[in-house]
Amino acid sequence: MPQDPVRASRWLWGVAAASSFLGLMVACDACKTNPVQPPPRSGDEKPTVRLYLVSDVAGALEPCGCVKDQLGGLDHAAAYITSQKSAAPAYGLVSAGPLFFMDPELTGEKAAQDRIKAETMAAALKGLNFVAFAPGKNEWAGGASTLQKLVPASGASMLVANAEGAPGAVKSVVREIGGVKIGFVGVASFDAPKDSGLELRPPEAAVKSEVASLKKAGAQVLVALAATGRGPAKRLADVVPELAIVLVGSPGGSGEVNTEAPPVERVGSALVVETGNHLQTVAVVDLYVRDGSTTFADGTGVERAAKRAELTRRIDDLRKKIASWEVDARVAKADIEARKKDVEKLEAERAELDKQALPDKGSFFRYSMQEVRDKLGSDPGVKAQLATYYKQVNDGNKAAFKDRRPKAPAAGEPGYAGIDACTNCHDDARAVWDKTAHAHAYKTLTDTFKEYNLDCVSCHVTGYDKAGGSTVTFVDELKNVQCEVCHGPGSLHAKAPAKVKIPIAKPSTDTCAACHHPPHVHEFDGKAKVELILGPGHGKPKK
Repeated sequence: MPQDPVRASRWLWGVAAASSFLGLMVACDACKTNPVQPPPRSGDEKPTVRLYLVSDVAGALEPCGCVKDQLGGLDHAAAYITSQKSAAPAYGLVSAGPLFFMDPELTGEKAAQDRIKAETMAAALKGLNFVAFAPGKNEWAGGASTLQKLVPASGASMLVANAEGAPGAVKSVVREIGGVKIGFVGVASFDAPKDSGLELRPPEAAVKSEVASLKKAGAQVLVALAATGRGPAKRLADVVPELAIVLVGSPGGSGEVNTEAPPVERVGSALVVETGNHLQTVAVVDLYVRDGSTTFADGTGVERAAKRAELTRRIDDLRKKIASWEVDARVAKADIEARKKDVEKLEAERAELDKQALPDKGSFFRYSMQEVRDKLGSDPGVKAQLATYYKQVNDGNKAAFKDRRPKAPAAGEPGYAGIDACTNCHDDARAVWDKTAHAHAYKTLTDTFKEYNLDCVSCHVTGYDKAGGSTVTFVDELKNVQCEVCHGPGSLHAKAPAKVKIPIAKPSTDTCAACHHPPHVHEFDGKAKVELILGPGHGKPKK
């Protein structure tokens, strides 16, 4: 899912401000009928409007808990947005790219679970002032009827200006936030799903047309949500100079690989923003309106985005290493603490980049990107929604798969014997295993109502969906990550150890990557990690 990504922001047009930073204009009558009240000029000046922007969420409710401080988590993002209400009381959340589903098609056995996950996400987003989104192809994974239920449940408008026959979609919308009328237009670019009824046209002409309509409706800030990929999104900024913000999302896709957010970029007078997928990051754009002006200067220093991105990469690299070292007994605590200090220094250096003297006069904008991490806390309401989702899926899958038994091995082929059978001869290896996290992998699921969750169970049991192995509900003696996950099914060896060899006597560390891969872990060095499961009698000589 889950898929850390940064949004573009661009600013308003003022009356007769043809040479303004944004080059945006609005009719005088619109300004008179919708005056913008300037906030106080004190040091704690609040933004008139704040926009939170995310790209390619792709159904990622939260990351796997295999590693500490993993990027992502809808409850953490919600906690951050909620914590900012006093600092930015007038705000809205928007999205571009795949939102509700990770893949463009739902598999048969996971379809029900993925629909419930999407419903959970929609309900959680609604509580965060979710305003609008440009859909990716994945939105139709559950069919048009499912999507038509998700859109109103999210509280947002689904925007597709360049399509006909998109049930539940509109081309654009105007929303008043903090006394400012903001016009949102959305476009998408993908091969229309079969039987969707969609007919997608080139996005540029559609955006031009809708921008004209939004201006007539009194919109003072124009924002494009582009589920098109970065190239076409940047072309929108070129051909439609009135746009203030272009939020980039992908047309659609599949898979669990995490993407990094490219630095914010100026194209003409627009900010082109793209965040990391799977809710790893949230872009923040603040509009400060002074003296009723809707012409905005840069109060951020976006030209320093490349340096900021470099520091972020260095910070992330250190965080990944620290997360790995914290579970490695061979690494001295003093070394880990020293690297944490390095992270603090780099974060302080990055914070300095964000300090920019604000303009003495006139309106301005500020841009930042927030990493979504555990330290942000957990929003109680969203956390409760996630817990309800896991319980509902657990109960549903337990009933749905109650009769699914593992298929029997073919004649003469081995099945899975279970660790107790292995212990009869390998008690020294069992003693090592008992002290590893693998020995308690299934409990981490039962403690959180996830033992029947199809996103989780396969990596917490042995021989999942294999002949003579386990299934969703039939785990019997195969709970946890046992010997046979690495060494292969050993029933024949257990019965006649002198005649039948262990299937895989020396497993390759490549086996680990079946489960230990992004987004479940930041990074994984199999050769280093294998040391954590070795000991006397299990890969190491006895003392």
